Amino acid sequence: MTNEDKLLRQQLTAFLRGGHAYDLFQDIVKDFPKDRINEKIPNSTYTPWRLLEHIRITQLDILNFVRDPAYKELKWPNDYWPAENKKGTYAQWNKSISYIQRDLAEFIKILNSPKTDLNKRIPHGSGQTFLREAILIIDHTSYHLGEFSILRDVMKTWGKRAK
Repeated sequence: MTNEDKLLRQQLTAFLRGGHAYDLFQDIVKDFPKDRINEKIPNSTYTPWRLLEHIRITQLDILNFVRDPAYKELKWPNDYWPAENKKGTYAQWNKSISYIQRDLAEFIKILNSPKTDLNKRIPHGSGQTFLREAILIIDHTSYHLGEFSILRDVMKTWGKRAK
C-alpha cells in the first residue's frame, strides 16, 4: 500500500466518522426526546425515527453490496424507508443508532484492509468501486444528518442548544 493510498483511506475514514463540516452522528441524535421520535414536522412525511431508520437501511445496503457477492438489490423507495405511517419504539430507535455505528465500523474495517482495492470494480456490481461506495455513504449520511439537524431545530429538541 502506497503512502498516497494510506492517506486516502485515512481521509475517507475521517469523513465517514464525520465531524468536519457538521456535528458527529452521535451528537446529532444524542438526547433526542423519546416521546417525539414519531412526530412529523409540518409539511413533511419525515419523523426523526423514519429518517434515522432510512440512514441505517441505506448504509447497511451499501455495506452488504461491497461484502456480499450474492447481494440482492433493494427496491427504491419502499425498501429504503419505513412505511410513512409506521412508528418506531424507543428500543428500535436505540437499536438503529447502535446498528448504524456497528455497520459503519465494519465498513471502515473493510476500507482499511490492505486486501481492499479502492479503485477495482466490485465484481457483482455494474461498474461501482469501493471508493465510490465510501463516498456514497459519506454523501448520503451527511445529507440526511443535515436534515436531521434542521428537523431538530424545527422541533426545538436541541435542549440547551436550541434557540
